[in-house]
Amino acid sequence: MDRSIEKRLSELRKAGETADKLMEGRVLVLQKEKGYRFSIDAILLAHFVQLEGHDYACDLGTGSAVIPIVLSKRHDRVTIAGVEIQDDLADMAMRNVRLNDLEHSIRIYKGDIKKIGNIFNKESFRCVFFNPPYRKVNSGRINPDREKAVARHEIESTVADFLSAARYLLSEGGSVNIIYPATRSVELIFGMRKMTLEPKRIRMVHSNSSSRAQFVLAEGIKGGGEELLIMPPLYIYNDDGTYSVEMEEVFREINHSRSFYG
Repeated sequence: MDRSIEKRLSELRKAGETADKLMEGRVLVLQKEKGYRFSIDAILLAHFVQLEGHDYACDLGTGSAVIPIVLSKRHDRVTIAGVEIQDDLADMAMRNVRLNDLEHSIRIYKGDIKKIGNIFNKESFRCVFFNPPYRKVNSGRINPDREKAVARHEIESTVADFLSAARYLLSEGGSVNIIYPATRSVELIFGMRKMTLEPKRIRMVHSNSSSRAQFVLAEGIKGGGEELLIMPPLYIYNDDGTYSVEMEEVFREINHSRSFYG
């Protein structure tokens, strides 16, 4: 490990946190050992997002800031803002940015996406992305861990709130990128069109070739015309349980221990 990263790690890591390696060890991400931890959906979204040149991008509900960090390492001319409502996660995101020496390209804001106008001016970004809470409050057992519950259930905000914030933040022609449960695809697409974030790319993510789709990856363009690309499905596993060729490529790009899924 680079000595400068090792020194920052000793200063920034708190008790009960792990430091997980990404991108051949060039990136370290602090996470709570027993709290909320990012999963494969964040990695899939980071792989799906398309950034260009000097884009200004915003991650709504950034969590530990893993998506901005990965994207910043892949696109060194992009400036990314991360918004997080939970105090502990916002603090962890800030420390992860410092840990990876990315203060020049990433800034974390503690705030509520439903009050996004209190944080940013209208039409400040060219790209917005988010992995929102996807379970309705009245569906399934809510985790007693508040951090996990808010990240997974629509306690603080819904996908409609995230889409509304994205519409406010995006300049005309800017893109929004989302990962969401496939079973709620109709709700997502309807919400995107309601906010004039016209769907442009859709990709379904399956566990394997014989399983139902689990996630939908979607890109919309603010003020875009009616033309939708349905991309080939992405399979996480082969039928024998090994990772698919495409997922192997994603993992090579991210180069993680592959402990996300499940």
